Amino acid sequence: MRKDVIKSLIAIKQREIPFEVIERNIKLPIDRKKIITIPGVRRCGKSTLMEIAINTLVEGGVPRENILWLGFDDERLKSMAPEELDEVITSYMEMFPDIPIKDVYMFFDEIQLIRDWEYFVLRVYKSYCKNVYVCGSNATMLSSELSSALRGYPLEYETYPLSFSEYCRFRGINTNSYLEQDKARLRTAFEAYNEESAFPEVVLTASKSEQLKLLQGYFDTMLLKDLAEHYKISNTNVVRYFVKRIMANLTKPTSINAIYKDIKSQGLKVGKDDLYLWANYICDIFMFIRIPKYDRSLIKEQNSLDKYYCIDNGLRGAVLMPQSDDNGKKLENTVFMQLKRTKRPLDKISYYQGTGECDFVFQRNDSVIQLIQATWDMSGENTREREVAGILEASRATRCDNLFIVTKDEEGVISREGKQINVVQAWKWLLQNN
Repeated sequence: MRKDVIKSLIAIKQREIPFEVIERNIKLPIDRKKIITIPGVRRCGKSTLMEIAINTLVEGGVPRENILWLGFDDERLKSMAPEELDEVITSYMEMFPDIPIKDVYMFFDEIQLIRDWEYFVLRVYKSYCKNVYVCGSNATMLSSELSSALRGYPLEYETYPLSFSEYCRFRGINTNSYLEQDKARLRTAFEAYNEESAFPEVVLTASKSEQLKLLQGYFDTMLLKDLAEHYKISNTNVVRYFVKRIMANLTKPTSINAIYKDIKSQGLKVGKDDLYLWANYICDIFMFIRIPKYDRSLIKEQNSLDKYYCIDNGLRGAVLMPQSDDNGKKLENTVFMQLKRTKRPLDKISYYQGTGECDFVFQRNDSVIQLIQATWDMSGENTREREVAGILEASRATRCDNLFIVTKDEEGVISREGKQINVVQAWKWLLQNN
């Protein structure tokens, strides 16, 4: 009897409350009377955010019996037809007939495994209960698809791998101490954070070989299920090569046309339009995030080459051979990911390229409010002059004087052309911009 399975799964989850979890910086809202969706890359901790929300509810006096959690990745539920989803509600009501359904908090994990799940969620929200939380592997729960399926009802809380402050929390490192020994630990922790993975499960895994296996497994699942299976791409070998080419070009403007010519020169068959679609798809599944070149002309901006940043340095390192200047590329990727985590919904991140370059142009409304360079080591005179000249040129072009250079070790202020450029150590910048 499927109802017996559903009742058993609900009861098992209730017995686990309160959950043993490590807090994250992002908090899901309580009692917003909205469908709360949690999109994000695989294995970044979306289900954990729901468990943290449940802990908060129970600490606030909500009985655990009022929590309906169901994970649809249980093999006994995978064969459910859309019309059978009503059994979830009826099963719960049979378990707790005296609890008004409007007072229940519903958490649906991996519900995307059931075809047409979104119509069930909408009906639950409209007819039964206003406290609905939904998360799952993003292959079929992308932001664009969710907005379309749920017709504007959801509030989205996009989730990423751990920030540096969260990484330190997972590793038991104090981020609030001014003792020199703790600062030394933070500097060391930053170097590990910049080099390794920030996926929660990987951070909590001690063995380096096990970490590598996990990351390679994540990559294969994203590639084969989230990308190839979801978008019905049969040419998986070419997809794999294409994704690695994007990874290898991290922090640089990327020409899809140039990659197309390279693939064709190897005798591999693929259409150029397919590659442009794949570039969209790898961003849709959150493996990469891209930014345009800054330009006051929207047309010129749209015709520029995008830069692609990887969701996780460790994921990239698990599938690529080490490259030259990898520390610098990883630092730039780390800085970008922190900007992405902390930006407001309508903020915009782009890059500046003229005679010189500036890594990040941060816009709010119609104004550029910050310019940021990321460079691992600025001790060499040529590197120093290049970074300073690039940010000053971007400052003149954007009329922004809030200038930062993020480095591994150096800090201070550089005064040029009547402007001050703040040089800050990466670990401090990451904690200050949290």
